[in-house]
Amino acid sequence: MATQHGPMQELTGLGVSSGIAIGRAVCIETRTEEVYRFPLAAEELDAEVERFERAIEAARDEILRVRDKVEKQMGDELAAVFEAHSLFLQDATFVRRIAGRIREEQVNAEWAVYRTAEELGEQFAAMEDDYLRERREDLRDVAHQLLRSLQGISHHQLSEIEGDVVVVADLLTPSDALRLGRGKVVGFVIETGGKTSHTTIIARSLKLPAITGLPGVLSQVTDEDPVILDGETGTVILHPTDEVLADYRRRRSDRIRRDRELMSTCALSARTADGVELELMANIDLPEEVPDVRRYGAAGIGLYRSEFLYIEKSPELPSEEDHYRLYRQLVELTAPHPAIIRTYDLGGRKLASKLLNVHEENPVLGLRGVRLTLAQPEVFKPQIRALYRAASHGDLWAMIPLVSTLEEVERFRSYATSIAEELQREGIEHRRDLPIGIMIEVPCAALIADRLAREVDFFSIGTNDLIQYSLAVDRNNEHVADLYQPLHPGLLRMLRFVIDSARDAGISVSVCGEVASDIRVAPLLVGLGLRRLSMSPRAVPRIKTRLRGLRVSDLEEIAQRCLEFGAASEVSAYLDQALLNEARSSSTVS
Repeated sequence: MATQHGPMQELTGLGVSSGIAIGRAVCIETRTEEVYRFPLAAEELDAEVERFERAIEAARDEILRVRDKVEKQMGDELAAVFEAHSLFLQDATFVRRIAGRIREEQVNAEWAVYRTAEELGEQFAAMEDDYLRERREDLRDVAHQLLRSLQGISHHQLSEIEGDVVVVADLLTPSDALRLGRGKVVGFVIETGGKTSHTTIIARSLKLPAITGLPGVLSQVTDEDPVILDGETGTVILHPTDEVLADYRRRRSDRIRRDRELMSTCALSARTADGVELELMANIDLPEEVPDVRRYGAAGIGLYRSEFLYIEKSPELPSEEDHYRLYRQLVELTAPHPAIIRTYDLGGRKLASKLLNVHEENPVLGLRGVRLTLAQPEVFKPQIRALYRAASHGDLWAMIPLVSTLEEVERFRSYATSIAEELQREGIEHRRDLPIGIMIEVPCAALIADRLAREVDFFSIGTNDLIQYSLAVDRNNEHVADLYQPLHPGLLRMLRFVIDSARDAGISVSVCGEVASDIRVAPLLVGLGLRRLSMSPRAVPRIKTRLRGLRVSDLEEIAQRCLEFGAASEVSAYLDQALLNEARSSSTVS
């Protein structure tokens, strides 16, 4: 790929799917097809509504065709995205609103669809909740499908394009991401979107680098422009110089080579240089990621986020059988290692509002996690029943999120016990002694960990939230990003107390936050007493290689010294030097 005319530009967005992509830009502006407003006579309205209803059927048939194709190629979870889209077209309120506009305003169906979608889209965009704002993508996708059906417009086709392509778009719907991602596309650069959007999830599932959060990028790029994107750092380089292009090609080759070298550790045990056994587990969102759990040598699933199933089944709730089939699949595929399923935790967003008809100014600190489960136990009963049933097929553990009080644990365990008794009366196969643990992600829970440890079977420390809540810092807020400090001495002391409390109570404890995959922090966690870390499957070989070259006896001394500092900067400086010395020492001994 030769560089093009124009000065080099480097932009920084939000890396949502890792990897380096180098290609030529193809720009896609997701604007509505040409839509005009035509007045209709009263006697034409019945025929126009009938035309609209036929278009709905045609659009739904197309969406379901795509769903079936995705289901065969990528599995049920991603196919459910398009099932949700088809439900939009079955929503009586949505359909009546458009048909009503045709009759009341005496306009053509295209204009009625366009205006209705715009109005609803503005309502979604104005919502404070990130998840609901991102559902605007689904609405737009359905509206485009409907307009294409009315106007006979085909989908994007890139089959005639030669070479590697980076799609640069203002908005990329899930269906377009799937269509484009299977061709010659090597990466996505998108103006809008976030980590929870369906498009982001699809990019990760396709293993394509993706960067979002770059408003206006489409105005800076034209077709055929050379583009580099680094999904790890969120960096996009437009019009790279020959030197920069060569540098990123080397980086990409180096990464591929390193990944291949690291894969040689997959069959090796996770054992430190002085023989201490560790468990490196995997965090996953999709069942399709389970093959990566085995491929990268993870010892089972340390965190499966069950809210993805709720998202994909929206606006319906998943049935008991939906939960059971999925959890049984996970536990059987990861055998003989455990699969830890976290019960629903969607940040108190869509489901809380839907069930309780409440508006929360700050849903992240509101009705979410175990609070929502206890507020609406009958709604979550299918999930808990399915967990007990699936546990009879392997080593499945259930984990409760956002616990802050002892009473929450007691109430959940009491409710879970009543469900187990119900299954027993019904003669349904289940595991009565299902291990039930909790997430330690709230400071007050960490501070009473010694008491909580007597009531649960295991701890899993969710450092992503624990750091933010402890330091009062939103790590996605650029104004205070420098205050997001995983090495803050206060946090380290909190971790030590939780770890010691679990050990004293004889229960297992792990970390499932992003720090577990940090090459600097993981050794410190082991030094603090952790023997189980859960991370992205792809991070397992890198962390395993790192820990196999270190001695726990030395890491414990390093950790103790880190607890004595008063600032994260002091911890960071000392840790870097100490780990460097330890690595040299272990290398010399070996």
